[in-house]
Amino acid sequence: MDDLEQVSQHADNPKIAGNMSDSFPDSLSKWERFLGFAINDKQIFYIAIEINGQASGGIGLKPCEDVHRYNAEMGYWLSEKYWGKGIMTEVVIEFVQLSFHRFPDIRRIFARPFGTNISSRAVLEKAGFKLEARFEKTIFKNGKLLDEYIYAIRRK
Repeated sequence: MDDLEQVSQHADNPKIAGNMSDSFPDSLSKWERFLGFAINDKQIFYIAIEINGQASGGIGLKPCEDVHRYNAEMGYWLSEKYWGKGIMTEVVIEFVQLSFHRFPDIRRIFARPFGTNISSRAVLEKAGFKLEARFEKTIFKNGKLLDEYIYAIRRK
């Protein structure tokens, strides 16, 4: 919660929100609710990305349930100020290692970037994720139908 204001300031950007689900927090009060939920729900693993002493992004993992229980979905965002510097790739690589350590039953971590989010797809590929599927026009965002890509990495 100490990072609430910094996270909210960095995330308040339509270029970030445009690549996230519609439930991505877009106000200080929504960030407060989300962080409270992420902190208290022990099934979720969510951490701030700190750069130069500032919470400038976030990355999280949500294990799946039932027949998908050996899988977990990863999501992330980073302040536009730090785009294109290789930071997110490093974060994803480290976070995957931490996640496999923290959740020993998880065998596969996946992410679902929008087809239009070329940078996020490149981050995943550089971090060792493999493209498993592309679903045509399954996402409706900002009045447009977009493709959904599914990338995954498996425990070695």
